[in-house]
Amino acid sequence: MKQPIIIDSDPGIDDAAAISIALNHPNFDLRMITTVNGNVGIEKTTANALKLKRFFSSTVPVHRGSSQPLLSEIVDASAVHGESGMEGYDFPKINYNDLSSTHAVEAMRKELQSSEDPITLIPIGPLTNIALLLSTYPEVKDYIKEIVLMGGSAARGNVTPLAEFNIYCDPEAAHIVFNSGLPITMVGLDVARSSTLSHATVNELQSLNKTGDMLHQLFKHYKGDDFEKGINVYDAYTILYLLHPEKFDVKEADVQIETTGTLTKGATVTDFNTHFPNCSVVMSIETNDFKKLFIEALKYCI
Repeated sequence: MKQPIIIDSDPGIDDAAAISIALNHPNFDLRMITTVNGNVGIEKTTANALKLKRFFSSTVPVHRGSSQPLLSEIVDASAVHGESGMEGYDFPKINYNDLSSTHAVEAMRKELQSSEDPITLIPIGPLTNIALLLSTYPEVKDYIKEIVLMGGSAARGNVTPLAEFNIYCDPEAAHIVFNSGLPITMVGLDVARSSTLSHATVNELQSLNKTGDMLHQLFKHYKGDDFEKGINVYDAYTILYLLHPEKFDVKEADVQIETTGTLTKGATVTDFNTHFPNCSVVMSIETNDFKKLFIEALKYCI
């Protein structure tokens, strides 16, 4: 049976890789894509989701979500992803008639409560929409199978010494989500840094299929950390983990979010020695395994 999922995203070059697989892999039933302010502003992240929808001729609805964090000032990652958020590929012109009118939070509530099977939420941007969903409609928790999120780090950060970007963008939202009592898997910087995608592998994507060529061109404009060694396709690890959890090293932990520290805002304080874990933390995967799983998943795309 296909796994029902919702992707909440701020596309984003690595988001494009995750969404491409989720839209096309036969194991997934992608119910909707919801957008959030993050890598770039909400207008651009929504436009980028619509670009991917049009690229794949998809009927999956796209719902616009939160335009700013709960409390924090807006930050972005346009220096990493380019001014539009998905620089490097000439996508088909978008049609805003493809955008569903219902706000992301309300759309998720309706879909969750009407679904015959519990749905897995996959937030791969800041957690603003998910926090608003859980705070506004706590009754939806009964309809959520689990949350598999990209964010956080058990070690060092990438936007500050201790904070990963998605959590840093809206630490108050992350605090709500991590303390929601729901099953949570944190797919953070640790696993991506354990298996950086080499530039040689990125070049292989060009001849894989149309999607591989699209991602190849995007990745050439992706200026993430470790760029000299290769590309960290952070968001794709969430999808690959759901497909092949047995390939990943995972540890249980209590993860709490620093919301007020002057130097530590957005840090995911990860305690592996706790007797009361609230989260599964994905730590690593063998580089060759990641490469194989990533390319195999992309073969289902156009």
